[in-house]
Amino acid sequence: MTSAGTGRHLPSGSHAESESRQTETTHRTNMASPPTLSKTSPILIVGAGVFGLSTALHLAERGYTAVTVLDAQAHDASQYDPQRGSAGASADASKIVRVGYGPQSIYQALALEALAGWRAWNAEAGAADSLFVDCGELAFSDDAALSAFEAASVRGVEAAGYPGALLVVGDATDEAAAARKGVSAKMDPFRRRERGKDVSGVLDTLGGLARADKACRFALGRARAAGVRFVFGDREGAVQALVRDGTGRVLGVRTRDGTTHAATTTVLAAGAWTPTLLPALDGLCEATAGSVATLRIPAGSPLWARLAPEAFPAWAWNMRHGAAGGLYGLPRDGEGVLKIGYRGTKYTNPVRQADGRERSVPLEAGGEGPKRDRIPKQALEVIRAFLDEYLPELREEGILVESTRFCWYTDSFDNHLVIDWVPGHDGLMVATGGSGHAFKYLPVIGSRVADVMERVGLDRPELRAWRWRKPKDGETPVNVLMEGSSGLRALGNVEV
Repeated sequence: MTSAGTGRHLPSGSHAESESRQTETTHRTNMASPPTLSKTSPILIVGAGVFGLSTALHLAERGYTAVTVLDAQAHDASQYDPQRGSAGASADASKIVRVGYGPQSIYQALALEALAGWRAWNAEAGAADSLFVDCGELAFSDDAALSAFEAASVRGVEAAGYPGALLVVGDATDEAAAARKGVSAKMDPFRRRERGKDVSGVLDTLGGLARADKACRFALGRARAAGVRFVFGDREGAVQALVRDGTGRVLGVRTRDGTTHAATTTVLAAGAWTPTLLPALDGLCEATAGSVATLRIPAGSPLWARLAPEAFPAWAWNMRHGAAGGLYGLPRDGEGVLKIGYRGTKYTNPVRQADGRERSVPLEAGGEGPKRDRIPKQALEVIRAFLDEYLPELREEGILVESTRFCWYTDSFDNHLVIDWVPGHDGLMVATGGSGHAFKYLPVIGSRVADVMERVGLDRPELRAWRWRKPKDGETPVNVLMEGSSGLRALGNVEV
């Protein structure tokens, strides 16, 4: 198939096309009764990560004057820095931003909208304090040919009005375009071709990275300035139970310090802690761990300039190769930290709950058993093997893995977000299921939560895809959930 507007021949791939159809035909199962809202209605948001911050900000911008965000973590003290005790997928130094999404048009459109938001935030924050870095994002593999998913990304972004934004590695026309744009080095940043190795992939020149911790602090400050109240702390901000009336309607929450917070609407947006707070998510969402390793590039190293964002892109490698692949990484930051993440295996930590069911819960930094700063041997071996093959210069300079930790996500069975009213829990909404790709939407995703709350545009494709749902009969899930303590991914069954 020839991509429109170019001479390139891109594989079509029926699997990718059927995936797109499946994305936008999710069926409706939610019969919850949303409350009637006014601009002064008390609204509670549980969680101050990407979903909670964005929702609070957009509600405040729409004129809601009684929005409160609760979080058990002391974000004012930790500043969303995992090295200072902050946990959760949003608490990180950097996250990938990409617009290429294969045939998944709803996410491509959302990413493009978010990109405009990131640029607006950059303008507001100032060049010295940028939140988004347009270093590009390279999706590549060991395969000799371009995957159907990446080919669909090229076609989709071109059709959206951005011809030439995604450049195919090895394509003569695109290589020439990369040279004109000054990004040739980013087409093959690991210098595979000069080593006689195969490489295929797509450089997303619209993409790059978000400085996650800084972006969260920025959004938090904007929300506070707009009148949102934040309550942080492992007692005053930690939700212990939902509060209901005699009919079962959710009237708010009770925190660990015994305080009852009343609300017309409560939104659970607690990241990987959401499935434990809401057992109704069983089978739909589960907390899973990604594995993160960091290395530190000395300022005097010849790799300092080569691995900087100006010369080196964010990247994702062999993302559809199972446990042997699934790596992503970022260029080094201002302190020389080079981050690599592994999602080829999504680990779980099943713990038996009060209702007798096992649910995966995020690990704490201390205590007995596996720690959140110790990753599985399997993950570390994949990371080290990749570095030895793709960046042997690191080992030659004696630069080795400096630190490791878990990053806890909330996977849905189909990798789609979940933004909806909760069936059987009137007055309660959920915003979760980021599945490892939600942070890039921080500037805009709260607008969708607010739309669902206000019942605006509910037939849009993305809001249909994010409704409360269950796997259909015969449907093959993207993520197998609820395997419990007997599952091979459970941390109790792997060498950590």
